[in-house]
Amino acid sequence: MNPFTEKVISLIKSIPHGRVATYGQIARLAGSTRGARQVSRILHSMSSKYGLPWHRVVNAKGEIVIADPETAYQQKILLEREGIAFINGNQVNLLQYQWEQEDLHWDWLEG
Repeated sequence: MNPFTEKVISLIKSIPHGRVATYGQIARLAGSTRGARQVSRILHSMSSKYGLPWHRVVNAKGEIVIADPETAYQQKILLEREGIAFINGNQVNLLQYQWEQEDLHWDWLEG
């Protein structure tokens, strides 16, 4: 597995209960400012295998963007169960719920 993928997996596992991160945010933290689509691919192909909290990742506007209606609904339900409220149907207020990385221990990303 390449280092970027390893970092993405670790970062997604680090998103706390009741918080969300954006695809671009995860990509930047993993070292690729233009890797948001790759984060999406990693989520799609590796969520089950690595037990990733895939539902905590949204787009840059805080929206659920999964094309499959059932999976999008499942994401919304999982986030609501964590106490996240929605605006405009499928949008999370990022100012309120976006994961802040101040508490993240950067040393584990270095290795």
